[in-house]
Amino acid sequence: MAGKVAVMTDSNSGITPEQGKELGVFVLPMPFMVNGETYLEHVELTQEEFYQRLKEDAEISTSQPAAGSVLDFWNQALESGYEEIVYIPMSSGLSGSCQTAVMLSQDYDGKVQVVDNQRVSVTMRQSVIDAKLMADRGMSASEIRQKLEETKFDSSIYIMLDTLKYLKKGGRITPAAAAMGTILRLKPVLQIQGEKLDAYAKARNLKQAKSIMLDAMEKDFKERFSEKEDYSDMKICVVHSNNLEEAMIFKKEVEERFLGHDVYVDCLALSIACHIGSGALAIACTKDIL
Repeated sequence: MAGKVAVMTDSNSGITPEQGKELGVFVLPMPFMVNGETYLEHVELTQEEFYQRLKEDAEISTSQPAAGSVLDFWNQALESGYEEIVYIPMSSGLSGSCQTAVMLSQDYDGKVQVVDNQRVSVTMRQSVIDAKLMADRGMSASEIRQKLEETKFDSSIYIMLDTLKYLKKGGRITPAAAAMGTILRLKPVLQIQGEKLDAYAKARNLKQAKSIMLDAMEKDFKERFSEKEDYSDMKICVVHSNNLEEAMIFKKEVEERFLGHDVYVDCLALSIACHIGSGALAIACTKDIL
């Protein structure tokens, strides 16, 4: 075991337990309800199984991990020799699990530092990687939490939806709006800035949606994030929900727009895919904080 600070997260980060071992971090699998039964992400429910069940119109919903599961997760790390924990859950604006973790941590006399830095999926994954680097450099759990929360708004995600079915199902848009969007074959682009998932633009087709997302990201670089002309202080990711082929095409287009960047491609966390369905395509960025 290297270092005294354990970096812990949940599967909303998109990190699988196997990837967690490679990165040297601990991952708590998130529970999902499928037709009334509970399945743990990446343990009892793979990406392929999830999208198959979605295709079959199964009733799928997200759930918070039980308090006992979180406590057992932390206690195992402390009992194995770590002195402190940095725990990075999903944004408090998108899930109640963060507030629950903060409440549970109050019984640990500061040994467990819960980070609320408004991240999800690949931007949350980057926070976990950054936390591990900081822990390896000897920073305390409190110092790591402070750094991550200070830089919480230095990230951005734009997502193109392939279907409005799941937003309608979740009550986020009206049935009439969903029907009109389907008839017109619109590709809505949503944005995640901090804790909110909001509408950003409507595209007529995939090509226009990708152009909108690329322009939006470049605007963010110029006006919000980057301090360098070549944007070399930004990390860029392409994310998808069961849409790898298009994601790899988009990766090339992103690298052509932002020369010199090695774009990371990943699957969208199932906690988001649950609400937007299959076929989504996204671009995300985080500013290099180290």
